[in-house]
Amino acid sequence: MEANWSHLLNLLLVLLSPIAFAAGFADTLGKAGNITGDETLVSANGTFTMGFFFLGPSTNKKYYLGIWFSVSSSDAICWVANSERPLSDKTGALVLSDTGSLLLRDGSGQVAWSSNSTIASSSSVEAQLLETGNLVVRDQGSGNVLLWQSFDHPSNTMLSGMKVGKNLWSGAEWHLTSWRSADDPSPGPYRQVLDTSGLPDFVLLDGNATIYRCGPWNGRSFSGVTEALGNTYTDLLTLGVTISPGEISYSYTSKPGAALTRLVVTDDGKVNRVVWDKSSRGWTHQPIFQGPRDPCDDYGKCGSFGLCDVSSVLSFCDCLRGFSPASPSAWSRDTSGCRRNVKLQCSSNGVTTDGFVLVKGVKLPDTHNASVDMGMSMKECRSRCRANCSCLAYAAADIRGGGVPSGCVMWTDNIVDLRYVNHGQDLYLRLAKSELDKDFPLAAVVAPVAFVGAALALFLLIWWRNKTKRNASDGPWSPTMGDLSFDLPTVKMATGDFCQSHVIGEGGFAVVYKGELPDGRTVAVKRLKQSALTDKGRSDFAREVDVMANVRHGNLLRLLAYCNEGGERILIYAFMPNKSLDLYIFGEPSDRARLNWRQRLDIIHGVAHGVAYLHQGSEESVVHRDLKPSNILLDDNWKPKIADFNTAKLFIKDQPDQSDPTIVVSPGYASPEYLQGEMTLKCDVYSFGVILLETLSGQRNSPTKGAISNAREFWQQDRAMALLDPTVPLPLSTPDSEMRSELERYVKIGLLCVQEAPENRPDMSAVVAMLTTRNSDINLLPRAALQNVAAATCT
Repeated sequence: MEANWSHLLNLLLVLLSPIAFAAGFADTLGKAGNITGDETLVSANGTFTMGFFFLGPSTNKKYYLGIWFSVSSSDAICWVANSERPLSDKTGALVLSDTGSLLLRDGSGQVAWSSNSTIASSSSVEAQLLETGNLVVRDQGSGNVLLWQSFDHPSNTMLSGMKVGKNLWSGAEWHLTSWRSADDPSPGPYRQVLDTSGLPDFVLLDGNATIYRCGPWNGRSFSGVTEALGNTYTDLLTLGVTISPGEISYSYTSKPGAALTRLVVTDDGKVNRVVWDKSSRGWTHQPIFQGPRDPCDDYGKCGSFGLCDVSSVLSFCDCLRGFSPASPSAWSRDTSGCRRNVKLQCSSNGVTTDGFVLVKGVKLPDTHNASVDMGMSMKECRSRCRANCSCLAYAAADIRGGGVPSGCVMWTDNIVDLRYVNHGQDLYLRLAKSELDKDFPLAAVVAPVAFVGAALALFLLIWWRNKTKRNASDGPWSPTMGDLSFDLPTVKMATGDFCQSHVIGEGGFAVVYKGELPDGRTVAVKRLKQSALTDKGRSDFAREVDVMANVRHGNLLRLLAYCNEGGERILIYAFMPNKSLDLYIFGEPSDRARLNWRQRLDIIHGVAHGVAYLHQGSEESVVHRDLKPSNILLDDNWKPKIADFNTAKLFIKDQPDQSDPTIVVSPGYASPEYLQGEMTLKCDVYSFGVILLETLSGQRNSPTKGAISNAREFWQQDRAMALLDPTVPLPLSTPDSEMRSELERYVKIGLLCVQEAPENRPDMSAVVAMLTTRNSDINLLPRAALQNVAAATCT
C-alpha cells in the first residue's frame, strides 16, 4: 500500500514539474520557457495541441510548428507558423522574447519565423493556446492587452470564432489559403475570401480569378449554401456576418456540446466542412458541405443571363425567360451566355411598360456591381427598380424577418452565375411587356429546384384538373410541368435497344434497364410493359411524371426525363448503384453487415426528411401510400432516395371525405385505417414506423412475429438491445450505455409511429424533430401500458 502511494506521489511531482508543463500539460508559454523537440502546448480542455510535426518522405522530412486538433494530429492541422521556411530537424525551438514577439529558431539559432508583435520590453508577456485553437500573445502588465493572435493569420482552415473578411480601418484582410500540396503547407493557388463589393459573398479564388461563389449573404446563410439551413448545420454551429464601420466579416460559432467541425480549403481547389465522428474516431468522409459541388457551381458556367440546372438531362444551361443564346453554335459549351429577345421599353424620365417575371429558387447572381439598400421594403425595391431604366433585376437582401423579406439589391449589369438550388431565393427579372404577355410554360416561371410542399400540391391539383378534362375529352395526354421529354431513339440508344443484358429489375408492370445518356451519365430506365398500359396504367404514369418532374429534395429519387412516344411509356431516373434498402436489411448476413449502425440511422433520418417534405404543404400535401424498403433506393454514398410515386395522391387538409376507391396495399406496411379506405398523412407515418423498426431489427413485418410485435414485446420487457440485428457492425468506441440509449430512443419513435389510432401518431415534422434533436420530448405510454400500439397488419 505504501509503495502504491509512493508511486502516485512521484507521478504527481512529475506532472507538476515545469518540465512536465512544457512537455504538454500546460497551455501557456512564458518569457523564460520554450518549446522544442516533442514538447507541446495543450489548450485548457485538451481540444487543441501546438508543437512540432513533420511532412514529406522519411528520407527528406521537413519540420513545422503548428496547431492541430488533439484527437487527430495526422489529418487536422489547423495552422502552420513556418509554412514557407521548414526546419530540417526537431532541434528548433519556439521562444517568447521580452518584447512580446514569438520567435521560431532553427538548430543554428537563425530565426525561421516571427510573429513580429514587438512592444517595449516587458517581463509580463505570455503566449497562450486557447480552447478555440487561437494562439494569443498578451501583455499582462498592461491590462492584458492582446499583442498578436494566430486567428489574424489563418492558414487553410477556419475554426469557430475565426473571421474571414476585412478590417475597414486598418485595411487588413483575413482569408484562407490552400496548401500547395498534401505534404507542403506553403501557400497554394487557392484562396477563400469575403467579397465585400456588394452583399458579402464567400468566394473561392484561383490566383485572382473567381472559380466559385457561395452566394450573397441574406441574413440567414449565403444564398447558394442552403445546406446551412438544415438540421445538420444548425445543430452544430451558428453563422454570422458582421457589417459595421470597422469591419465586414464572416464567422461561425460552434454550439455548446456540439461535435468538432472545421472548414478547409483543400489543395485541389475545394471548400469542405467536415465533422468529427466520435463513434468512428475520424473526420467524416463525406463533408456536410463541399463547394464547388457540381458543374453548376463553376463560376459563370452559363454566361450572362444564363441559368444552370444540374438536374437537366441534355444541357446544364438554359437562358432566362426573354433571352436566347448569344451564340447558338457555341451554346453547347455552356459559356457564351444569352441576349435579350426584345429591347426594354423605358424612357429617361422613368416611364416604362416593362414588368418583372419571378425566377424562383436560385442562388442569387454575383452582386459585385449591384447596389444594396437595407432600409427598403420589397414594394419600395420593385418601384425603385422599375423607375430606373438601368435596373435589370431585383431581390430581397435580407430574408430573416419571419418570412417577410426586406432590403433591396438591384442589378444594373449582366446577371452572372445564376443557378437553381434547393430552398433558394426569389429573383425578379425585368422584361419587356411583349415578353411578359407570351404564354410560357409554368416551369419557366417557377423554378423546379425550389419546389416546396405547397407548390407540389398545386401542381398535382393542376394535373388532376387536366386529367379530368382529358377523361372528358379523351384527348392526348401531355405533362403540365414543362418539357422533360426524351425521344424514343435516344432512349433506345441508351439501353442498347432495350437489350436483355441491360435489365437490372423487373416487376409486374415494368422492366428497369441500366442505360447511359449521351453525356456519359448512368441512368435507370423504367419501361412500362404493354400489358400495363391500361387506362389506369396510363393514369399512374401521368401521375408519376407530374409529381416527380417537380420534386427537388435530396431524399427523393430525381426524375430526369420521360418518353411518351407511340405505344411506349418510359421514365428515366438517376441510377442508384446500391439498389434498394430491403437487400441490406433482409438479405444474407454478409449483405446486412454492409450497413453499419451509423449508416442505418442516417438512412432512417433521410427517409424521414423525404416524407416530411412531401407532407409539408400548408393546405395540400402529398401522400406516398406505398412506403416500404424496396421503394427506398441507395446511392453510391448510401444516401436514401424514396422512389415509386405512381401511387402518390394529393391530400387536402380539412377536407372531410378523402376516401379512395383505389387502395394500394403492400402487406405489412399499410396502416389499419388505410385498409378500411381512409387516406390520411398518418398512413405514411405508419409505414415509416415499420421501415424504422425493420431497418434496426432486420426482421420483416408480418401478422405473427414481425418487427412491430417484437419491438413492442422487447420494449415492454426493457430489452430494446435484443431487437437489434446481430449482423450490424457496431462502433467500437461508443459506450454500451450510449448505444442502448440511442437504440431505445429510435425504438420509441418507431412505436409512436405505428400506433393503431392515426390521431395518436406524430406528424412527420415532429418525427424529424425527435430524430434530430436529442433533447426533444418523446411521449410514449409506460411499457406495461402499451396496449394501443398496432399489431402487424397484413392482407
